[in-house]
Amino acid sequence: MPKWKSVVRRENCRTSIVDVKVVEGDRERVQAYEGVVIAKSNRGFNSSFTVRKISHGEGVERTFQSQSPTIASVSIKRRGNVRRAKLYYLRDLSGKAARIEEKV
Repeated sequence: MPKWKSVVRRENCRTSIVDVKVVEGDRERVQAYEGVVIAKSNRGFNSSFTVRKISHGEGVERTFQSQSPTIASVSIKRRGNVRRAKLYYLRDLSGKAARIEEKV
């Protein structure tokens, strides 16, 4: 198992950078997707996690399969302090209210 997959196993509320392999024609490049991990689903081989970011003022969520070969790497930018397992309430918040307190 790659080293980065243990990063995904831990709790939510992390601002993470997911490097995704994108194939355009015959070329392959790596695209960074940065956002807050708002949910994770532990289902063995079918485990997944959802990352939410704000792009041009609109909220965008993307679900990644943990075992997917299209994920090049996952790195943690910051860790947040929350008391819930699923952070779906962030969908209704905007601006400064949608920020998560950083864990010290």
